[in-house]
Amino acid sequence: MSPITTGTPSGRPYVVVHVAVSLDGSTTGFQPNIGLFYELAARWDEDVTLTGADTILAQEEALANAPRPGPAEDGPLLIVVDGQGRVRGWDALREAGHWSDVLALHAEKTPPRPPGRAVRELVIGRERVDLNAALTSINDLGGVNVVRVDSGGALTGALLQGSLIDEVSLLVHPLLAGSEERKPWYGTQSLTTKRLERIASQTFDDGIVWLRYRLRK
Repeated sequence: MSPITTGTPSGRPYVVVHVAVSLDGSTTGFQPNIGLFYELAARWDEDVTLTGADTILAQEEALANAPRPGPAEDGPLLIVVDGQGRVRGWDALREAGHWSDVLALHAEKTPPRPPGRAVRELVIGRERVDLNAALTSINDLGGVNVVRVDSGGALTGALLQGSLIDEVSLLVHPLLAGSEERKPWYGTQSLTTKRLERIASQTFDDGIVWLRYRLRK
């Protein structure tokens, strides 16, 4: 598959949310096709993987026990929105073999971090991380054209609310997750109406449909 061509808006990188969902829009309650998910994700050739603390904490134990081949020299930079200072396994993230390095996003009100902590950080925003300003600062790092959001929902919802997402990519699986375990891909907060324009769609043999939309500004 050929790389995806993206247009970079002025002042910040191109931001895409790529998420595996059920027919009822949930990210949980089913087993996604992980191989296909990451095969498609690679087409953006992202410079930054942006994720939230909840997503990292959910896999913290697995990361701690996983092999550590070291930073991926040509991999994207992992940036974690960690306004409450809850993430601790920075070394495991850096050495997981997926990313070239890690960067923590904090706010002025983030609790004090352990002294000598071996992770770069960017403090931006007072009460919570200012995502708009953060994306502009990420752009200033140089060589950052595409940011792929890897989120369980809360971060995606906040970015949508701030009109900070350019593209939504949904890998829709042919099943219903059910009401008890359903966690919407855009989080649980209320959103204002968003108009989307279809970019492309593709159907796979197992009934999975890949939908790509551009958010209208």
